[in-house]
Amino acid sequence: MRKQIHILNGDSLREQFPKKIKGKLIVARECLIEGNVAGDDFNTFFKNRAEFIYQNYNDSKEDYQSKVRTEFQKIQNVEKGTELNLWFEDDLFCQVNFWFVSYFISQNKINEKVYLIRPKNHNQYGFGGLNNEELIAAYTNRQEILELDKIANLWIEYKNKNWKGLMSAAKNIEDDFPFIIAAVDAQIERIPKGNNPGRPTRVLLEIMDELQTEDFGQIFREFSKRESIYGFGDLQLKALYECAKNNRF
Repeated sequence: MRKQIHILNGDSLREQFPKKIKGKLIVARECLIEGNVAGDDFNTFFKNRAEFIYQNYNDSKEDYQSKVRTEFQKIQNVEKGTELNLWFEDDLFCQVNFWFVSYFISQNKINEKVYLIRPKNHNQYGFGGLNNEELIAAYTNRQEILELDKIANLWIEYKNKNWKGLMSAAKNIEDDFPFIIAAVDAQIERIPKGNNPGRPTRVLLEIMDELQTEDFGQIFREFSKRESIYGFGDLQLKALYECAKNNRF
């Protein structure tokens, strides 16, 4: 039986990962939907990411190195004959990380079988809403990625902020990965234009109006129901919320 490596979308999945599924676990601890993603090489890229995380979340650059970058370095050390299983959901947060991981694998010339594992149905809970048997079923129904470079292209277009190119790349693989279109739409609609602050901020303003509240917990729960496609955590949404609140009140 081939060796297995499972690249997970977060520590929550690691904690609930079924013991029946064998293999080494690697956690992609990034939030690439925000911040500086520039860098002509991976050393520069990870240096920029460490700086962004430090400036915005006050996590030390040393912690980024030990908790984030080292996980990606494990991917570089994959043994020949190992299957790579990428556990990512359909929301934009997960998808951007998925695109980067695919690019990272591609650029490091890791010529192994690669599979995508995702929940059967998209919702705000993702893998967190699945029980042990459902996670095993998701693994059993994994989808082989036959042309990884086409997924990697999504990251290239995203990194370059080429939104037309991003949509074109998504449509190029729509037959095999139709769910990616929704994430790309969400990204494009996220961009402010003129008097339009972008879809997430606009929806936050609508929720504030409808619920007549500034309570972030209540607003976060409602946003997560309506806009699960974004997959924002509380930290990402809180920054948007503060900006939206200043515009509203």
